[in-house]
Amino acid sequence: MRRWVQRTHLAGFVALTLTACARGEHVPFRGGIAVTDDAGRRVTLAAPARRIVSLLPSFTEILFAIGAGDRVVGRTTWCDYPPEALAVPSVGDGMPPSVEAVAARRPDLVLLYRSGPNVTAAEQLERLGIRTVLVDLNRLEELGPAARRIGALTGHSRAADSLAHVMDSLASQPPAPGTQSLVFIVWDNPPIVIGAGSYLDRLAALAGARNVFHDLSSPSAQVSIETIAARDPDFVALLSDSALPPGYASRPEWRVVRAVRARRFLFLSGQLFGRPGPRAAQAIRELRRRLAGTP
Repeated sequence: MRRWVQRTHLAGFVALTLTACARGEHVPFRGGIAVTDDAGRRVTLAAPARRIVSLLPSFTEILFAIGAGDRVVGRTTWCDYPPEALAVPSVGDGMPPSVEAVAARRPDLVLLYRSGPNVTAAEQLERLGIRTVLVDLNRLEELGPAARRIGALTGHSRAADSLAHVMDSLASQPPAPGTQSLVFIVWDNPPIVIGAGSYLDRLAALAGARNVFHDLSSPSAQVSIETIAARDPDFVALLSDSALPPGYASRPEWRVVRAVRARRFLFLSGQLFGRPGPRAAQAIRELRRRLAGTP
């Protein structure tokens, strides 16, 4: 389960600042940079960050995509793209992070996904004098704002704004026409599926497929095998770098799901599909190709 989880001064100026902060935008101030992160915390830097520890593969991809890859001095075990990222020392799996390993990299900024354990880690790092930013990144729509915030903190706003524009344009597209349906099963015991609050749900819609659990507002949820069978998806989509059927495919209780019984699996690379990032359009094209049965 952890692996999957691995695979977001004048009166007028003050008013503008408050509005921007409410939207999570960056606000320049005299002598530095300020952003409001997704935990509602105001984060200030005297200058663009020079030594960054990235604790989510999505953040690492964004940093390299906007030209700030040379600022990354620490990454998680799962931060394996682009290939240049592998030259950066690992600080562990990142959820929750090892505060000691992160601090040892002497960062002036740490980027963390906003989750309970990471909030605690951020508080510990702040007590050590290390600035932290907590970012939500569950949905395609959150990619643009995340890129802009990271760009502001690193002094790469122009490149980040360009990337964010592409991500915003992609997120605003309507679902592609299509008749096929699928279920994303990310865990089998108990069954956990992807809902509408997830990046993967949006990728499926843009690729022309209907997620049969789109009615679930959360990113993921536990359901029963019988519920999956009743919704009768055409395909079972799996984040897997292997083309071998999952172990549960041979268990009797799972044979009530027609797509499992017929071995209609879509094996999707975790590196490409398991993280919201700059390669979202590539993932959509790949899923569309796989749905069409193209080798």
